[in-house]
Amino acid sequence: MSLLEAAAQAEELAQSGAERELATLRQQWDDELESAARSADYRQRAVAYRAIGQFRFRQKLELLRRGLDDESPAARGSALLSVQMLSKESPGVVNSIRPLLHTMVSTDGNQAVRRLAVLCLRNGSPQRETIVLLNGLAEDDDQEPELRKAARTVAGELKKRAGPKG
Repeated sequence: MSLLEAAAQAEELAQSGAERELATLRQQWDDELESAARSADYRQRAVAYRAIGQFRFRQKLELLRRGLDDESPAARGSALLSVQMLSKESPGVVNSIRPLLHTMVSTDGNQAVRRLAVLCLRNGSPQRETIVLLNGLAEDDDQEPELRKAARTVAGELKKRAGPKG
């Protein structure tokens, strides 16, 4: 079984609530995941960063943070997908890397990565600086339409969650 297949199995176990089996699978693949994240091949790094989320591997947040700085857009995108998965239940993951997400949203050279970073911010706490940043992107005619639309949508959701003061 490859890491890709193990990650797919982990996703199934997580969705079915099989925590014990998932923990066992995590233990079996821990070293392999770490090794893949350090690979010279961006494709292996992308699989590893995505697997962190599929395995629900909260202990690997530092490794995931490294993925957000990866030179490969595919690896950065995979890391962002894991941030989304890990932050669905709790905003702590997004809140802990919010400055990095803000930088990615504003300056990443890859439009898909920028949109994924915007979508990750949706799962964070509704903080004023994030809403201001997203509103600015949404109103900037120089930005691509998909990025503007995502920023507008997420800013609206965060503002709604923030309540009347937001």
